[in-house]
Amino acid sequence: MKLQGKRILLGVTGSIAAYKSAHLTRLLIKSGAEVQIIMSTSALDFITPLTLATLSKRPVYSDFSDKKTGEWNNHVELGLWADLFLVAPLSANTLGKFANGLCDNLLTATYLSARCPVMLAPAMDLDMYQHPSVRANLQRVGSFGNLLLDAESGELASGLSGQGRMMEPEHILSEVENFFSISGDFSGKKVMITLGPTQEAIDPVRFISNHSSGKMGLAIAKAFRSRGAEVHLVCGPIALSIDPQSYRVYSVKSAQEMYEAAKGIHAQMDYCVFAAAVADYAPAQVASEKIKKSDPEMSILLKKNVDIALELGKSKRPGQVHVGFALETEKEEVHAKAKLDKKNFDLIVLNSARDEGAGFQHDTNRVKLIHRDGRIVDSGLKLKSEVAEMILEELKKAAVWV
Repeated sequence: MKLQGKRILLGVTGSIAAYKSAHLTRLLIKSGAEVQIIMSTSALDFITPLTLATLSKRPVYSDFSDKKTGEWNNHVELGLWADLFLVAPLSANTLGKFANGLCDNLLTATYLSARCPVMLAPAMDLDMYQHPSVRANLQRVGSFGNLLLDAESGELASGLSGQGRMMEPEHILSEVENFFSISGDFSGKKVMITLGPTQEAIDPVRFISNHSSGKMGLAIAKAFRSRGAEVHLVCGPIALSIDPQSYRVYSVKSAQEMYEAAKGIHAQMDYCVFAAAVADYAPAQVASEKIKKSDPEMSILLKKNVDIALELGKSKRPGQVHVGFALETEKEEVHAKAKLDKKNFDLIVLNSARDEGAGFQHDTNRVKLIHRDGRIVDSGLKLKSEVAEMILEELKKAAVWV
C-alpha cells in the first residue's frame, strides 16, 4: 500500500462532484492512508457526513464546534496533523476564498493555518472554469505553492460537455501517490522541456497549428520537478495551468520562436525533452492584413521550419541527454528509430496515432520507449503522469544516466 501511514486531510466543498469524494475516500483508505474529512456547509447538501464518516472511519467535521458536546474542532490541530491537505472537489466559491484569504468556515480556516502541502482539484461548469476571475484565482493559489490538479474534460452536470469535471478519483489517487513517492534522484539537474503546439501565422488573425494540448510535456515536467530537478518549460500556446513558482516558463508561438528560446538555454541543461508538436511547415509569406474571401480557391506557399531537435542535437555536449517524441501512423518503429539516430536522441518516445485513448488531448497515453541500444519498453495504456514516471525510470536505467 503506497500511502501506508500517510495522513490526508480531505476537504469537500459544495459541488455536484462531491459525490465522488466517497469513492476517493475509499481509494485513499485502500492505499493505506488515514483520512480525516472536513466539509463546507454547502457540501452537506450534496453528500451526507454519515457516508463519508463510515468510509473514513472517522467523524466528519463541518463546523468549529460540535453542537451536541460543545467541543471545539481545532482547525490548527487539523492542519498540523496532516501530511497533505487535499480539497476535492474545490468549488469556485471556496477557490475565491482561498485566493483572497477569506475565512468564514472550518475548511477555509484549516486551509489558512495548514503547514502541510495543499493539493486542489477544482470542479465547476466549463464556462465558470474558463472565466477570467476563476483563471486568475487558480493562478493565484498556484503561486502560493499549492498543487493544482487540472479539471478534466467530459460531460458536465449542466448537460454541456467540456473542461470542468473534477479529476477522476483514480487519477487523483495516482497524483497523491506520486506526490509521496518523491525521491529527489534528479536533484541539482537542469531540465528543458518543449511542449504544446506551435502556431504559424497566415495573416494577423489566422494560423496553422495542431491539436497538441501539452499534457504529456507538463506531466513530464511535474515528474522531474517532484524528483528535485530545476525545470525550464519552452511552451507553445496551451490552455493548461502552469504554476509560475515551480517552473521557469518561456512562452512562444511559432517554431522559430521556440527554437530561439530553446537554443538560448540548451547549453546549460542536463536533460532536454523535445515533447512539443512543432509545425513542420509555415507560410512563406505572412499577409500584413486579414486575407479577404474572394476566389473560390486559395493556395498558400509553405516553407520548411527549423527542426529544433535536429539542430540542437548537433551541439549536444558529452553527458547531456536528449529525449525525443515521435507520433507515427505507419512503419512506426522504423520511423522512430530513424529519428533516434538522425536527431542524436538517447531515448525516443513513440506514440501511435492509431491507439485508442492515446496521443493528443487525452489524459492517458500508450507509448513505446526506444533506447539507442535497441531495447523497447511498451507502457501499455496509462495516465500520462504514469507514463512520465516510466520515462524517468528508463533514463535512470540507461547508460546515459548522468
